[in-house]
Amino acid sequence: MGAQLRVYKRRIRSVSATKKITKAMEMIAASRVVKAQRKVAASTPYATELTRAVTAVATGSNTKHPLTTEAENPTRAAVLLLTSDRGLAGAFNSNAIKAAERLTARLEGEGKEVVNYIVGRRGVAHYNFRERKVAESFTGFTDDPSYADAKKVAAPLIEAIETETAEGGVDELHIVYTEFVSMMTQTAVEARLLPLSLEEVAEEAKPKGEILPLFDFEPSAEDVLDALLPRYVESRIYNALLQSAASKHAATRRAMKSATDNAGDLIENLTRLANQARQAEITQEISEIVGGASALADATAGSD
Repeated sequence: MGAQLRVYKRRIRSVSATKKITKAMEMIAASRVVKAQRKVAASTPYATELTRAVTAVATGSNTKHPLTTEAENPTRAAVLLLTSDRGLAGAFNSNAIKAAERLTARLEGEGKEVVNYIVGRRGVAHYNFRERKVAESFTGFTDDPSYADAKKVAAPLIEAIETETAEGGVDELHIVYTEFVSMMTQTAVEARLLPLSLEEVAEEAKPKGEILPLFDFEPSAEDVLDALLPRYVESRIYNALLQSAASKHAATRRAMKSATDNAGDLIENLTRLANQARQAEITQEISEIVGGASALADATAGSD
């Protein structure tokens, strides 16, 4: 067998092995994205009703709560960036990071100091490589986040916004995550979680044509807000984690399908080249046989 043919066969075996791996990863991602979609759908009713409760308390009372009151001169803002622990997901992480960088540039343009909170090893690695300061980082659960993970992420953020800025607190809390639109479309978005924009939240929580009822609060509206608003932040972060997980699995599935298709095309091209090399080798062998026979015939005729 010729050297060129051996090279082609070796490459075909290598690409075939890679194709099997990417196909398996595509199937795994497809099963995981379905599970993540179900979790997103299951978390929606709780988040909706909690939003309605927060809106009712905030709009139905005259209480000035620190988590619903805009600072007169905000100077510090926390940005929570959600990325994944693993790669092989196309532009999933880079799109979220770019959205966070645009948000950071806008906040700094407004004269605010940005405090970074990162979820996912990819985001942590990006910020560490660029030597950017990170207040808190969380890793190890991005593929399948739980509500306990959301509480762990929310705790330092709630503490920061309840703390005076002079003592290291923040005036605003923003989140950047990837919204799951469909299996083919995932969009990096940013939203401000705190302080609450009551008009926007009320519009989200109130069905069309429905008027929110009046409430009496026991023991007080401030105590109710103290209890509800941390749950509101946790539920929003949990929903964002689930959205990011579903988006990551969908992006991985799409990337692995593309890799599998490319591997198939490469195998076809290599097989074609291997066949050409084999044909060239056979042609050369036939030419050598014919040439040798002709030379032998000429030598025999000369001896006669």
